[in-house]
Amino acid sequence: MTARTTTPPRLEVRDVTVRFAGLTALDEVSFTVAPGTVHAVIGPNGAGKSTCFNVLSGLYRPAAGTVRLGDTELTRLAPHRIAALGVARTFQNIVTTEGTVADNLMLGRHALTRAGFAASALRLPRAVREQREHLARAREIAELTGLEQHFDSPVALLSYGDRKRVEFARALCLEPSVLLLDEPVAGMNGAERARTAEVVRTVRDHLGLSVVLVEHDMGLVMRLADDVTVLDFGRVIAHGTPDEVRRDPEVLRAYLGTETPREDVA
Repeated sequence: MTARTTTPPRLEVRDVTVRFAGLTALDEVSFTVAPGTVHAVIGPNGAGKSTCFNVLSGLYRPAAGTVRLGDTELTRLAPHRIAALGVARTFQNIVTTEGTVADNLMLGRHALTRAGFAASALRLPRAVREQREHLARAREIAELTGLEQHFDSPVALLSYGDRKRVEFARALCLEPSVLLLDEPVAGMNGAERARTAEVVRTVRDHLGLSVVLVEHDMGLVMRLADDVTVLDFGRVIAHGTPDEVRRDPEVLRAYLGTETPREDVA
């Protein structure tokens, strides 16, 4: 499978504030995702993690602040334009269509299609050639994410963990430079969590993209992330390496109500 040959652009979040009917969901949140790293955004329930992801992907527009991908400001762009610039995301809940794994992955290639509707409908040679190339790329991504043996299988027959990976692979089919993973191992058993963590690491290393991760599994975050930003009540309360964050007194108070580390957080 072809690896990325260029460095992904830096993702910079600066002083982002989001309000809903007077409630401040994000309060001047700032962090930077360095190119090619796994950056985790964590925090207790209600901390603002999902709101942050919705801003990054264009579903929400902040009241103040900016989001920049390299030299391009994303803050006022529609979701499809942000996706076209190289930001893809998954969601907490599985979002797959009926059909095979191949069918779902080809949906992720749709935004990259150059042949028009008429050319595709008439099966003109250039459209057929492009379709063949997209299918080959989708198969490569299925192999990279451990789905190659299921490529022609109906998604409905797959296990929960495999269906979560189908959504992950479909996001990769957009050829993103930044991948937003919203609770990628939620609901999985231990073996599925370990497998998915390995897939995330493999994808990051092979494709050279940046990954922004929201996840409640602190063991996975601490093993996988290069940098961690911690939110609590919409504010950034800590930022640093996993080891630095897990020992931060503010983080311990937010999670445990104590300044003493505990094994499930450490």
